[in-house]
Amino acid sequence: MRDERKPGVLEGLLLRDKPARILISLKTSKESIYATILSRETNCTYSHTIKILNILQKMGIVKFDKKGRIKKVVLTSDGWDIAHNLEALTKKFEQVEEKAKESEKAPKKEKSEKKKKK
Repeated sequence: MRDERKPGVLEGLLLRDKPARILISLKTSKESIYATILSRETNCTYSHTIKILNILQKMGIVKFDKKGRIKKVVLTSDGWDIAHNLEALTKKFEQVEEKAKESEKAPKKEKSEKKKKK
């Protein structure tokens, strides 16, 4: 049984902004990518990006392809699945948020129209 005070992998890593952005950036990238580019794309420091990538590597979500001095980051097949689902979840939340904003605006318009009719 998990300790209620300690967050699990999901809460502690994947539902945080930076790791989620890193995974989605890796997924949307056409080819393997450098950690420096990931840190720039996700507005994260290089050292924090490396720390996140090392955790993801231990979990088997990413792997490093090192050729000489060049070290690129690639999603594993499990990483690809997780990133794909995370991206879909993010898009769904954006759609729900947009609907909520529209529904908040709609009642205000109706109230102002009713006042004009009186």
